[in-house]
Formats: sequence, structure tokens, C-alpha cells
Amino acid sequence: MATRGIPQLRKLSIRYCEHGGSSNTVRNYLQQSPHIIDFAKANPHVRIIVKPRNGHHPYIQGDYITGQAKQICVKNTTEKRLREVFNMLKNTSGRKIVRLGGLAVRGDCPSIQGVWTPMLSLKESSFDIKIVE
Repeated sequence: MATRGIPQLRKLSIRYCEHGGSSNTVRNYLQQSPHIIDFAKANPHVRIIVKPRNGHHPYIQGDYITGQAKQICVKNTTEKRLREVFNMLKNTSGRKIVRLGGLAVRGDCPSIQGVWTPMLSLKESSFDIKIVE
């Protein structure tokens, strides 16, 4: 994602285990898939770092210009999911998600109907309706 024309993703770190079963897909992806090379050519502003981390589950971490980092675990995943993670990290800004405002709708006047309570059971009640002309 680019904010004002500046791509936000600065560095992409791929960490995996050289012999662990949960890193099998990541190892195959790095050795056989041309997508990582195509991704690097299409995004020259992103440094891609690949380091083994033996004895741990694999993850992909994106470092952003803002100083924030997002880390996504990719243990026992598919190659399609790895491509989705690369694109997701590339397309996000790295900022934390902040909730804006409070209540969705605010009004100056309290409700005319009053506040609903569970004690208000109208199922058994009968009403007399009178039509006034």
C-alpha cells in the first residue's frame, strides 16, 4: 500500500526451520517457486531477507516505514496462502487499527419509547383498541 505515493513496506523477513515438518511448504516454496523472485522484481523498494531459524515454526514478518512490524505464522500452510501473506503485507500500511468514535449513533434526545427491560413481557397481555373518529 502506498500512502501519498510512498510504499509503506520496507523489509520482508522469511524465517523457517531447515528440517522441521511445519516449514516444509516454506522450504519448497523458496526452492522451487518463481513467485518470490517475481515479487522481488515487482517491488524493488522491499528488502527480502530469508534466514533459517531451526527448531521454531516458520513466520513472515513485514517491517514498515512507520517502525511498526507485522508477524504472521505460516506453519503447515499452502503455497497459495504464502502468496496471500506476501500480498497482504505489501498492501497494508503497518499502522495499528484504531477504533474511531464511540457509539455508532448518538442523539440529543432520549428515546420516547423508553428503555427496554426483560421484565417487559407483552406476549400474554391483551390490548383494547378504540378507534376515535
